[in-house]
Amino acid sequence: MGLTAMTQAGTPIFKRILLKLSGEALMGADAYGINRQTISEIVGEVKSIVDLGVQVGVVIGGGNIFRGVAPAATGMDRAQADYMGMLATVMNGLALQDAMRVAGMVARVQSALNIEQVVEPYIRGRAIRYLEQGRTVIFAGGTGNPFFTTDTAAALRGAEIGAEIVLKATKVDGIYSADPKKDPLATRYERISFNEAISMNLAVMDSTAFALCRDQKLPINVFSIFKRGALKRVVLGEHEGTLVYC
Repeated sequence: MGLTAMTQAGTPIFKRILLKLSGEALMGADAYGINRQTISEIVGEVKSIVDLGVQVGVVIGGGNIFRGVAPAATGMDRAQADYMGMLATVMNGLALQDAMRVAGMVARVQSALNIEQVVEPYIRGRAIRYLEQGRTVIFAGGTGNPFFTTDTAAALRGAEIGAEIVLKATKVDGIYSADPKKDPLATRYERISFNEAISMNLAVMDSTAFALCRDQKLPINVFSIFKRGALKRVVLGEHEGTLVYC
């Protein structure tokens, strides 16, 4: 189904999506860690689209936890620091799963790092089966490899599970021509192609993730997770945030 297709009111235009959540989104107004009210509000937004029948995979970052230990990681071997960050995403995944349980959702956490006493290992076929059963799948542990960001994990998992779009949840309501906090004349793009974003050097995702989405013809929609109802409007095909298309 095309991204501009007209649907009946309240009918999603996507059957399966990959939601990229940054760890920082879970902090709320706190300096680091997990703000319980904030995570409950985010889960409420996710539940609103799961209730519509949308199959949701989530890739979660770990910046909210790793930020608290980052000073101690100064000068640390990059691979070692990246593994610490991956473990932080597992902690966030468990917190997100529990918040979903409280909200009456069924979620499974799969990790690219093997921690079977805590979470399931990532198995593509099992993840797809969970999605088809209406369960939300939280992908933790990044790609399981150092030197790759959770943006890349989102692009990779999105392609692997056959998601129709990657929804990147941020603190900003889309992609702007400049930093809107610094430039009052900055304008938000409603739609932009991959090639246009590259030519204008717009930092949508890290370059590896962006190239993977482009090559797999996997569109990206950047929106604010803190704007109530924004996630639901995206899956209903309304203009929200910025769409990066092939």
